[in-house]
Amino acid sequence: MEPTWLVAGGVALAVGLVLAFAITRRSESSASKRAHEAAKEREPPVEIGETYEFGISEFSDHHSGDRVAVGKVEGFVLFTEDVPSSVSAGDVIRAKVLSFNRGHTSADARFVERA
Repeated sequence: MEPTWLVAGGVALAVGLVLAFAITRRSESSASKRAHEAAKEREPPVEIGETYEFGISEFSDHHSGDRVAVGKVEGFVLFTEDVPSSVSAGDVIRAKVLSFNRGHTSADARFVERA
């Protein structure tokens, strides 16, 4: 096989991979946006002052610099503060809902205990 065909095939493969990545990325972004829009339309499945049990999916840094646990109750995101450093992603905790964000698409909560 001629080197020219090998180079052309390699370039075509690279372009195909870049296009596939771009399409997949755009699709994920669209799905996330649709989920966010749907969340704005429904009532939150949690109530302020109530305690809920859920698994921690990850930790994030709050704008204040504090470590915040992120988890979901019926697909609704809770950002939980005051989580002990011994708790890690995958652990199940109980947290009390303190407030909703502006669009009622997520809420802030305070750690109560491990479940």
